[in-house]
Amino acid sequence: MTSKIINMAERMKDAEDLKLEALFSEKPIADDGFSGSVVSRVRRQVWVRRLSLPVAIAIGSLIGAKPLLDVVMALPQILSIIPVDMFGVDKLPIDALPQGSTLMLGAALIMAVTFASRLLEE
Repeated sequence: MTSKIINMAERMKDAEDLKLEALFSEKPIADDGFSGSVVSRVRRQVWVRRLSLPVAIAIGSLIGAKPLLDVVMALPQILSIIPVDMFGVDKLPIDALPQGSTLMLGAALIMAVTFASRLLEE
């Protein structure tokens, strides 16, 4: 069963509705292909923007490949200079780190501030 109110509202048209229908029912203006050329130019620009980043990444990778290979080849020599005993578990300053309860309290405080800021935005 359909409502009579909706059907009546669709059938009732005032002067503005009739003017709008008359405007939109007219034939499109002849533009001698201007709209088509604008649409094709916009589509071309969209494709240029889509392809520019991958092409730039590929060109940058090609330019940076040789220096990157030089760094990779020199990496064993650089690592041989660093003393190994400098990086031990016993060398870590564990006693200077904050306790777990302090870290949990800080994380809870950060989450509360984030939640409050989101509430204040709305």
